[in-house]
Formats: sequence, C-alpha cells, structure tokens
Amino acid sequence: MTLDIPEPIKVWSQFGHPILMWVLLGLTIYTLYLGIQWRRTRTADKDLKKELLQKDFKNRHYQLGSLLLALMVIGNLGGMAITYLNNEKLFFGPHLLVGLSMTGMIAISASLSPLMQKGNELARYTHITLNLIIVGLFSWQAFSGMEIVQKILDKMT
Repeated sequence: MTLDIPEPIKVWSQFGHPILMWVLLGLTIYTLYLGIQWRRTRTADKDLKKELLQKDFKNRHYQLGSLLLALMVIGNLGGMAITYLNNEKLFFGPHLLVGLSMTGMIAISASLSPLMQKGNELARYTHITLNLIIVGLFSWQAFSGMEIVQKILDKMT
C-alpha cells in the first residue's frame, strides 16, 4: 500500500527530521548545562547555594528534559515515518539503531527522576551516565545524519 503524497511534500518532508534533531542536539547540550548547574547548586556551600537557587536550575533542567524526551520520541518516529513514506522501507543501519537506542536511553533516564528526587544516588549516577552517553551518540548522529541528507540532496540533482 502506498500513499499518494504530493511530490513537493515528499521531497521537503525529508528535511524536518534533520532540522529538528540539530535543534534537539543544541537543546540537549543546554539541558546538560542546566543539570550540571543544578548539581553544583545541590553541593554548594550555604551562601553560594542561596544565590544559585534563585536561578531555578532544577525546574528548568526538569522542564527542558521533559520537552527533550517528548521531542526526541516524536522526532525518532517522524524520521522513520518519513523515510518509510518516501522509500517504502526503513534503512537498517547504524543511524537507525543508534537513534532507537538513544530514545530508549532518554526514556530510562527520565524515568529515574522520582528516585533522584528522593535522594537515590545510584539513580542520579545512572541518569548522568546515560545522558553523557546520549550526548556523545547524539553528536555522532548529527554527522551521520548529514551524510544521509547529502545522499537525499544528491538524488534531487
């Protein structure tokens, strides 16, 4: 079964996923910064802690992390959907597998929030480790994704 999608939509829809993912990479790095600042706030001495608490790093990290989770899931599913609609198949390879792995990792990382709020250090270190792995994989994904975009552009010419 194929959908009759107008050609301009098919062509230009292929660029939504890469654009969203580059925005999310930036958001991921900023969310990491907020998490580091929240950790710094939690471990600061009394005077510095009072100053840092005013910047609300905890809530900003939590809110952006939640947005990041939602957009990463939507972006992952959207990328697969657009690929399938344009090619009638998914391309099984490192980019797809790493993207799926990252989506699973960010879901696990986010699910640790209630335990971290109760002071569970294992959950906190697991959250940090998963997120550092995600940042590394996301950086690799950005460049492997640009190779895919280049292939799409080559087909267009």
